[in-house]
Amino acid sequence: MSPFFVMSLLFGLTFSQTASLCAPSEYIIHVEKRECAYCLAINTTICAGFCMTRDSNGKKLLLRSALSQNVCTYKEMLYQTALIPGCPHHTPPYYSYPVAVSCKCGKCNTDYSDCVQEKVRTNYCTKPRK
Repeated sequence: MSPFFVMSLLFGLTFSQTASLCAPSEYIIHVEKRECAYCLAINTTICAGFCMTRDSNGKKLLLRSALSQNVCTYKEMLYQTALIPGCPHHTPPYYSYPVAVSCKCGKCNTDYSDCVQEKVRTNYCTKPRK
């Protein structure tokens, strides 16, 4: 193999791990309210993917703020509102949800993201879907 080919391959592998693997991905949210008759399946986009991180061997020597790792998070988002069918008049039938427009690798912002990996929780309807 030529040195140019090997260098191109190494550069490609390195660059592919850090570029565009954090991107908006399609996701379905199931929304229901106790008072409403139906469950609503909403198609949206969330940020998902791989972000390059480094784990330091000198954890005890560094400040805690220096140890935070990058996550795939929102760069730009907007909110949309859906109408949940079958709600009585005294119940607001609206549900607002985020839509990822673009994503980035960065520190997790707890103002709008859940930064903790939770136990597996299913996303399903207990009522008929509409």
